[in-house]
Amino acid sequence: NPVPHVVDEDGPEEVFAYVQEMPGFPGGPYALQKFLAKNIRYPEMEKENGVQGTVFVSFTVMKDGTVGDVKVVKGVPGGPGLGKEAVRVISQMPAWAPGKQNGRAVNVRMMQPVKFVLQ
Repeated sequence: NPVPHVVDEDGPEEVFAYVQEMPGFPGGPYALQKFLAKNIRYPEMEKENGVQGTVFVSFTVMKDGTVGDVKVVKGVPGGPGLGKEAVRVISQMPAWAPGKQNGRAVNVRMMQPVKFVLQ
């Protein structure tokens, strides 16, 4: 008799860095850039001090499409507020189309650069 395959539902979920079908932001990459541009508020301290640059944020698109585990991977020197703001906005993203491996929705780790440029 074949032994039934038991899946440990309570174990930590695997998080993939690359999958056959990568997660997609609703509306595509252009919509993602628009979302970031519309929602980012330049922190006052950094604005006054002329601090600008790109913050690299990593996050996980969960298998249900929600965004979690958001953290700054590389911030801007002298601009801690930029990292905080990037994390705040990335955390507010709408649900993504989840990534898929072998046709199954899985958790996928993503990286997003967030540019802060003073006009």
